[in-house]
Amino acid sequence: MKDTLKHKGLRKQLLATLVTKGITNAAVLEAIGDIPRHLFMDSSFLDHAYQDKAFPIAASQTISQPYTVAFQSELLEVKSGDKILEIGTGSGYQTAVLCLLGAHVYSIERQLDLFKKTSKFLPKIGYVAKRLVFGDGYKGLKDEAPFDSIIVTAGAPFVPKPLLSQLKIGGRLVIPVGDEDQIMTLYIRKGPKEFEKHELGNFKFVPLLENKN
Repeated sequence: MKDTLKHKGLRKQLLATLVTKGITNAAVLEAIGDIPRHLFMDSSFLDHAYQDKAFPIAASQTISQPYTVAFQSELLEVKSGDKILEIGTGSGYQTAVLCLLGAHVYSIERQLDLFKKTSKFLPKIGYVAKRLVFGDGYKGLKDEAPFDSIIVTAGAPFVPKPLLSQLKIGGRLVIPVGDEDQIMTLYIRKGPKEFEKHELGNFKFVPLLENKN
């Protein structure tokens, strides 16, 4: 599938929408403007790929609303070379944004079908994460810790302690917390046991599922 002038024009319109909603980070906007979101979506939704909406993907998951992707990415304050853990690879769209921002991305996906599909698809279209893992996001990725930032792309009923412990001092965890609806929450690690917490409005995500075995 190609990335046409029409698609590029639609992305410009999407960027204008994101700016009106308060997204100001130029690097985040540039990344979203560069990434062909339609390639990450089921063909039945292609005509709607650049609307500011979430859409279904495989395994009863979703590709996040572009505003949500931009909002979370902005909160991370990504610097080139940052080591970032993503919980919930999904379609790989957020992963691609982080790659374009210059991050070294480690991403965990618990849905095997999605993991297999996205692991092949991302490098095929030019977005290469440092490591893609099939596993339980609640546990984080201890063998690669600590991380400059951690982003969770599903609604968590509580904040998993392993994620907080795997942050560097000064690191940032962006996580939507709640059951039906979530509050976007930012944790900044100030010391070994000290975290600064900021609550940043209501969002709606698919649930972050935990492996019970």
